[in-house]
Amino acid sequence: MAKSPEGTARKAAERHVSQYAFYFDQHRCTGCKTCEIACKDFHHLDGELALRTIYEFAGGSWTQDSLGSWSQDVFCYHLSLSCNHCTNPICVRFCSSDAISKDKRGFVTIDPGLCVGCQACMTACPYHAPRFDEGRGITVKCDGCRERIAEGHLPVCVEACPQRALWFGPYDDVPHSKYVVSSVAPLPTSELTQPNLFIDPCTDARTHTADAGSVMNIYEA
Repeated sequence: MAKSPEGTARKAAERHVSQYAFYFDQHRCTGCKTCEIACKDFHHLDGELALRTIYEFAGGSWTQDSLGSWSQDVFCYHLSLSCNHCTNPICVRFCSSDAISKDKRGFVTIDPGLCVGCQACMTACPYHAPRFDEGRGITVKCDGCRERIAEGHLPVCVEACPQRALWFGPYDDVPHSKYVVSSVAPLPTSELTQPNLFIDPCTDARTHTADAGSVMNIYEA
């Protein structure tokens, strides 16, 4: 992340970009939820409704040998997740009212005037990005702060992160040799929707195929 995020956002806003993506440095994330709270505050979300969620994934156990000595392979890491503005968004295909669309810059958005609140997109999305707003009776989700991007700014979650674990910019600007595409547990295989989420995994990170660990803070909203 040697580039200036703000500078990159301004340059991207000045040129045509066909797809944006989130980049997440898992080494830096402490699970503080500042990104989650900043997003809630900016979008005036009430209660437990959130468009970005911090997941805590952990596993491992302790074992005792014949001499009474204990050893452990316990691990824990965090994952900051919102809508990944997928290249092949399954939510668009399942929307019963054509309320969800993908624009020319790659942002997947919901038109609140067309949404009927059927929640089919919530069932279809493997990342649980769409969330139901009971007060409004419609489904809502991250829009990538696309209006801020058009003005040369960054999404509020990226600006708020005190550890600079999040970055957002044109898909082609990411150093692909450093990042993996959404293959860190508990995320599903990227082949399902081709998410535009890149992760620099920490040492403890498990792949989506590993049979170890579980989400410790289950999202209930």
